[in-house]
Amino acid sequence: MSKTICAISTPLGKGAISIVRLSGKDSLNIMRKVFNSNFLDKNNIKPRYMYYGNITLENNSKENCLAVFFKGPFSYTGEDMVEFQLHGGTYLTKSVLNLLISNGAKLAENGEFTKRAFENGKITLDMAESIIDEINAESEGELKASLQLSDGKLTHTIVNMQGSLTECLAQIEATLDYPEEDFEEETRFSIFQSIQELDSKLSALLEDSKNASRIKNGINIALVGAPNVGKSSTLNALIGENRAIVTDIEGTTRDVLSESVYYKDLKLNFIDTAGIRESADKVEKLGIEKSKEYIERTDVILHLLDGSKQMDGYDKLIKTMLKNKSNVITIVNKIDLPRKLEKQSNEIAISALNDQNINKIKELIYKMVEAEKIDYSRIFVSSTRQLEILKECKKICKEILSNNDQSMDVISMLIKKLWNSLGKISGDCENENIIDLIFSKFCLGK
Repeated sequence: MSKTICAISTPLGKGAISIVRLSGKDSLNIMRKVFNSNFLDKNNIKPRYMYYGNITLENNSKENCLAVFFKGPFSYTGEDMVEFQLHGGTYLTKSVLNLLISNGAKLAENGEFTKRAFENGKITLDMAESIIDEINAESEGELKASLQLSDGKLTHTIVNMQGSLTECLAQIEATLDYPEEDFEEETRFSIFQSIQELDSKLSALLEDSKNASRIKNGINIALVGAPNVGKSSTLNALIGENRAIVTDIEGTTRDVLSESVYYKDLKLNFIDTAGIRESADKVEKLGIEKSKEYIERTDVILHLLDGSKQMDGYDKLIKTMLKNKSNVITIVNKIDLPRKLEKQSNEIAISALNDQNINKIKELIYKMVEAEKIDYSRIFVSSTRQLEILKECKKICKEILSNNDQSMDVISMLIKKLWNSLGKISGDCENENIIDLIFSKFCLGK
């Protein structure tokens, strides 16, 4: 049986409460050794009952704390567990952890509590991975997407796919066992139909998951324009702090600067770029080339113009560069000054200096990427590992379907390969290293 493990389950540092966990067959015995309470009968400790008492530390001082025992399998890990709730403090929490280790517990590895929950059937593998995403979520959208996977919805889908493949393998075995019945053509047709259906389901998962990247990584928005149109001032206004250097000297911004803010349920990544113009300065020229690169690879482009003057040659050059792009929002800045620029098509007029109409930019970005149409009830696969597995499965489906005259033995081998690849998501596969890799990404104590 596995050793009893322990770890600190809250961030280390000063705070109101720190939690130290035990999990394993000796959890209750270790609790009896280290925890004392006038309200507790050590021979009859009630599960899920919070006890007030104290722990005697190695220097004989006593830490007043709370303790609760969870009887397996009715616990997070499915094993006997104990949690101590202490006063928050780095040295104090570490002292209690060391006391548990000296009484027979082993320091847990990263993610070992959740790994045991998986091994004991408390959660599925995709649920475990969704826990990582929940912990790391920085926006409402990220949290919504991760919560959709926390009930095992993806594993349910994958297991159904594996069930269909198992049926295909059974049909092949029956055909090979009874060749005189001549079932091969009928079996082949049935199997290829099943693989086509599975291929379509994989395509739907990958299509739905295109939104996952936006939800997880945010929308990339480049601020582009000629020098001194107010790109850096607009960036500062959009993020609500003076992050970019603002001067009236042309060429101040020589490299890209990226800052993020959250708007509704999405992260917006604003990228301030160097003003596009001719320059003899080598460093500035590199920055200008980067600006041109961002025009090609960002989700949204904010084209900044100075409303207090007519367009110059650089403004017109940039406008020509952006002419055939559908992801451009024209921003006319400096409307706090007398306007000299002619009206632009679908413009947003702002004053970065006075924060005027800044939120209109964010709202238009949100609508442009159709964020309000994201259906959070669908399965969004955001894990790079899982996405690569789904793409690998698509390739195997294509290999099966592309050659209709393959022998039944070859088809059977490919279906087994497909089944095992899907199992890398559900956890039902032959590769133990996959399991270890996933749980190594967790923090200690989880």
